Amino acid sequence: MTGSALSSPAIRVPSLTVETAETPDLGPLVPMLDRRHPLLWMRRGFGLVGLGEALRLEFRGPTRITDASAAWQRVVAAATVIDPLARTGTGLIAMGSFAFSDHSAETSVLIVPALVIGRDKDQSWVTRIGVGELASPSIPAIDPVDDPVRVAFEPGSMSPDDYRAAVASTVSRIRGHQLSKAVLAREIVGRFPDDADLRSPIAALALGYPDCWTFSVDGFIGSSPETLVSVDDGSVSARVLAGSAARGTDERSDQDAATALATSTKDQDEHQFAVQSVLASLRAHSPNVTASELPFTLKLPNLWHLASDVDGDLTDGSTSLDLIAALHPTAAVAGTPTGDALRLIDELEPFDRGRYAGPVGWVGADGDGEWAIALRSAQVSPDGRITAYAGAGIVAESIPERELLETRMKFRPIAEAFAG
Repeated sequence: MTGSALSSPAIRVPSLTVETAETPDLGPLVPMLDRRHPLLWMRRGFGLVGLGEALRLEFRGPTRITDASAAWQRVVAAATVIDPLARTGTGLIAMGSFAFSDHSAETSVLIVPALVIGRDKDQSWVTRIGVGELASPSIPAIDPVDDPVRVAFEPGSMSPDDYRAAVASTVSRIRGHQLSKAVLAREIVGRFPDDADLRSPIAALALGYPDCWTFSVDGFIGSSPETLVSVDDGSVSARVLAGSAARGTDERSDQDAATALATSTKDQDEHQFAVQSVLASLRAHSPNVTASELPFTLKLPNLWHLASDVDGDLTDGSTSLDLIAALHPTAAVAGTPTGDALRLIDELEPFDRGRYAGPVGWVGADGDGEWAIALRSAQVSPDGRITAYAGAGIVAESIPERELLETRMKFRPIAEAFAG
């Protein structure tokens, strides 16, 4: 069922029956995933596993997120929900991933699992979801994750030389005052064997990047450090990342790298474009929204990021889907001004970003949810083709070779996860 079809009043919305119950802790989430069709949203070992599909909604085009928001409201209105726990992640939920571009050939999806297993530090639960009379899918037995299969990646449609040239062209246009910032990405490609366990690279990402959002939705997997938006009981928050540097080789050089990043005019400028983009998008929904006074350095296993946290209170009843529609694309993944940056991306990137740098996460029946920007990610197609993506923010001071090296750093999580 597509989003456009569901948005028509003539189409009957399926009546879902939903029942949540507390359960003893079932243990680590990744071994409970489907080997070939994993659905996951997790950080620090806590989160949501989805099994099966009670309902799948697909969307395309410029209105894909607003269509999804309208469709979700109709699904919720028609559902019968028994949820005695009534806490974040219980009851009716959908896990979703949206394409970056209005013109992408990749579908955007909301998937309502038939079975949801949830786990946080205080409680574990199981939610069963069915159309009409409630089915009772069984909780899967723990299935050990297979050893990793080593995947070799090679450049995609944009060679390193092509990327350097695109960066140089972008810098020239920025210095010519055509725009202030643009984020340029490139891709690498590999092949995943038909009989391989897709939980293996997911487990590697979760283990290597526990403080990131590790996700898997419709073959799209990754570990993102950037929270696009989180909505919980009337509060809204986000974490903005822009500006990065490689980790040092020892304690002294590592601290020097963090200090250099924190004092870099180029990276501070890039970061402020991203923060102001988020604040401007949220103020219509949260007039009191504020960002941390100064960005802080966020340490990840492979690099340092400049980061700012954003917080506010919603005043207009917006859902998390409404907010990702307002926020996407941020300056952190597109540029400034947004329209000019998107036109430049369309001109200089010879590939479809698909769901890379789009919103990925989940939404509940009350509209609350958690959404990340899909970074450090790869799409695994049904035919086994893997396409991984990485980008860098280009400003007037950018140097092509350094921006290429930054993309190589950002490819590391996916490349290492698939390399075993």
